[in-house]
Amino acid sequence: MSGQVTPSFGGALKREFSKDKVAMISLILLIVILLGIFIGGTFFVKRPDYMIVNLLERYKLPFTDGHIFGTDGSGHDVFKMLLIGGRNSLFIAFAVTLITNFIGISIGIICGYYGGRIDNIIMRIVDFLTILPQLMIIIVLTTIVPNYNAMTLVLIISAFGWIGTVRPIRARVLTEANRDYVKASKTSGSSNFAIMFREILPNIISLIIAGLTLDLAGNIGLETGLTFLGFGLPVGTPSLGTMLNQATNPETMTGKPWVWIPSAIFILIIVILIIFVAQAVRRAGDQRQSQ
Repeated sequence: MSGQVTPSFGGALKREFSKDKVAMISLILLIVILLGIFIGGTFFVKRPDYMIVNLLERYKLPFTDGHIFGTDGSGHDVFKMLLIGGRNSLFIAFAVTLITNFIGISIGIICGYYGGRIDNIIMRIVDFLTILPQLMIIIVLTTIVPNYNAMTLVLIISAFGWIGTVRPIRARVLTEANRDYVKASKTSGSSNFAIMFREILPNIISLIIAGLTLDLAGNIGLETGLTFLGFGLPVGTPSLGTMLNQATNPETMTGKPWVWIPSAIFILIIVILIIFVAQAVRRAGDQRQSQ
């Protein structure tokens, strides 16, 4: 049965994007922007472009001396900083999203499938972790952890980011676990692992994809916010948050807006595009469930 569910969701997804032109355009723009950021930030921006300070190039206006978006206080080209900073921020957001969803989905499936004592013990742990001041703990950990780098930030955020994924997955699996195809698989002698991850998992893929897209938008905002406050990426590592942080200087915020506005607009556009795509995915999932 699992082999029939995925094409059904794929068909619903295709129909939804065909009907919703805004979602289709958002998906195309999102793919183009992400490819541009990762390719441009990887192959067209060199280390000297963001590591070497050039005082003679400080605060040049946009479209001056070949600088499309101008330069910042260190003489760095704002467009190149946007490419490398966007790549770093998106890499962290993607990494956190994949790690947290892998953990959250796995735990949610196990809890929903087995139920009973296993479910009670794990969910009480999740309840306890939920009431903790997670953002404050993340800030403290980023401050005290030695040899701090981008991967460290990913692991610190991921340590708590999976908690919100467990409940919706568990609730859905509780329903799926009582369906006829699961009972038939148990009767035929299929292992619990096979039932959970080969039978049930494909049937909740719509919920997973919708959650992934929304989590990605949230993680972009989280990384940007932490770095803006000075608790994200290490000093000297370009990111969207470090570009926005320059707006904390009143003179830069009002007198040199080209330094920080591109990153703010980029974040806004990316998040809006992701939300439009996520809404279309969720509607496609709802259609498949109603069939």
